[in-house]
Amino acid sequence: MAEDLVQETLLRAWRNFEQFRPGTNARAWLFRILFNAFYAHGRKARSTPVLVSLQMPAHQGEPESREAYLLLEGAAISRALSDLSAEHKSVLLLAVVEGFTCREIAEILSLPIGTVMSRLSRARQALRARFEPAAPKARHRRAGAQWAEKRA
Repeated sequence: MAEDLVQETLLRAWRNFEQFRPGTNARAWLFRILFNAFYAHGRKARSTPVLVSLQMPAHQGEPESREAYLLLEGAAISRALSDLSAEHKSVLLLAVVEGFTCREIAEILSLPIGTVMSRLSRARQALRARFEPAAPKARHRRAGAQWAEKRA
């Protein structure tokens, strides 16, 4: 899928090279084409039925090695990312994985910069809430209540 998407992006860029404005960010232009191709594939995929396996995995015990633990952790992160909305996931991946600035992301996605910043903040907040243990939150609330009592 990823290879097909890259090939389609490069083909579209080649066919529409006259639309590229010299002096602008070529990387952002290519990512815009990539996102358009990705959304087109998503529309096609939504129209096809989803196949679900009815077989249970053979072993669901504790991971036996560090590699197995890292694999399970990576799977948990992948599930958390897939639970994000497409808007939040795309902004988060462009910022964290690709290293684009908020201004560049706004240009790539044709969004106001404030929207990009808001989506990035909410995506990070959702991931933090999913992976942060519940105990530290309670501790922060208690500390805040104690501070308020001292101020009163």
